[in-house]
Amino acid sequence: MFSNPDQNILKLGLREGMRVADLGAGTGAYSIAASRCVGHTGHIYAIEVQKGLVKKLESEISESGLTNIECIWGDIENVHGTKIADHSMDAVIISNVLFQVEDKLGLLDESKRILKRGGKVLLIDWIESFGGMGPSRMDVVPEDKAIDLFIKRGYKLLEKITTSEHHYGIIFIHE
Repeated sequence: MFSNPDQNILKLGLREGMRVADLGAGTGAYSIAASRCVGHTGHIYAIEVQKGLVKKLESEISESGLTNIECIWGDIENVHGTKIADHSMDAVIISNVLFQVEDKLGLLDESKRILKRGGKVLLIDWIESFGGMGPSRMDVVPEDKAIDLFIKRGYKLLEKITTSEHHYGIIFIHE
């Protein structure tokens, strides 16, 4: 029913030693999946605006023994809100977040600021509202609108990926 983080992350082509930002990390499913791909020499930055989720994720990561994930309380909608250095990330993950943020262009600008040239963005979001599951119908960002937002911000569409019956997946590249 839901999108599988492990399968989706594989499509991003992460390798040992890469640095990845998971914007709006939530419970950390994508951060944890990415941590396995980048290995001990890589690093994952799990950025979340809700302090309660940051604390919960820190606890889960500590219990799991993962040492390559850093949780950051930050604002993903504002430039420099993630507290990550300019052009330092090999990839950015934006999963089930686009429909939630008020400043979508701010999110894309912050993503671009932290992403290296040639870096990729994995976007996963809801296809539609499903009778109480997922976002409200008015908050859904259709796939074509998401593509348009990214292209207008200077990203190039690399590929659409199969995720689940309720989500679309797109990989963009920062040229």
